[in-house]
Amino acid sequence: MAVLPPATLKRKSSLPVWVSIGWRVLAVLALLALAVGVHWIERDGLKDTADGHVSFLDILYFTSISVTTTGYGDIVPVSNSARMFDAFVVTPIRVFVVLLFLGTAYNFVLKRTWDKWRMAVIQRTLSGHIIVAGYGTTGSETVDELIARGTDRGQIVVIDQNEANLARAKECGCIVLQADATRDQILEDVRIGSAESMIVCAGRDDTSILITLTARHLAPALPISVIVRNEDNELPARAAGATTVVNPVSFAGLLLAGSCQGTHLSDYLMDLASIHGRVQLKERKVHPGEIGKPLSAIATGLGVRIYRDGQPYSFAEPETHALLAGDTVLEIVTDQAVNP
Repeated sequence: MAVLPPATLKRKSSLPVWVSIGWRVLAVLALLALAVGVHWIERDGLKDTADGHVSFLDILYFTSISVTTTGYGDIVPVSNSARMFDAFVVTPIRVFVVLLFLGTAYNFVLKRTWDKWRMAVIQRTLSGHIIVAGYGTTGSETVDELIARGTDRGQIVVIDQNEANLARAKECGCIVLQADATRDQILEDVRIGSAESMIVCAGRDDTSILITLTARHLAPALPISVIVRNEDNELPARAAGATTVVNPVSFAGLLLAGSCQGTHLSDYLMDLASIHGRVQLKERKVHPGEIGKPLSAIATGLGVRIYRDGQPYSFAEPETHALLAGDTVLEIVTDQAVNP
């Protein structure tokens, strides 16, 4: 059995950037002050080859070049105690200072510049993508199903504030962004205006509705699918601009109720919903050659419903006796028809 690495609790630092840089500078100054103090106390163990006298200014000079370089040889330690101090204290201070400033330069300059450049490159080619806000249990299963249905992994953008969730999404090949999806700037950063669709599964109904409201404000025509867990929140989600509202609790109730009247009903419904089923539901626009024909006459699958001017009509209603241009057809097809 593989041994998993221990989990580490993490949270975002509450300190502003200037404070983070400031304490690093103070740490360096404190180490320099320590080295200056000891060198001053042990100044008799140092030799100035220029004039033979070691002043406090000479101590400052010697300490600074000892910490930042290997020295120039004009002032040298001659006593055993001075040499031991330089070997076992000043040298580690030098290494620590170098690493500290390299880390600061990486975190606040190089990494941020690199991240901005990479983001700009991704944004230039980001179009026709699917945005997934929230990568918890529902979000991850949704992404898995999208990939199974043939969606390009690189065309899925996951927004989440949980670092572990984003690590899993990145392993799947998705583009990830650790941020708050309720903010306008974040959705603009993932090019919501050129997205194909958006899926919102933030884990909380109020957060999901707020994300939907923000997304609809920025992209009026974008198809948005939202998960809500409370039936009372379905109407607010639609009012916020959701194109499709899914309540997993209600759907599970329908499956359970159906299973009481037949052992195969829920199995068939799951078969229809999954890409791995023998048959699947497919939505498409009516083909030109089908206009004027009844829904029952389509050759691509078993027509079960049409949508006309936003209204649904089942195969048994008179509106389906003649298909019109602009109708949306909902049909049951085999898996070969979906993936020929």
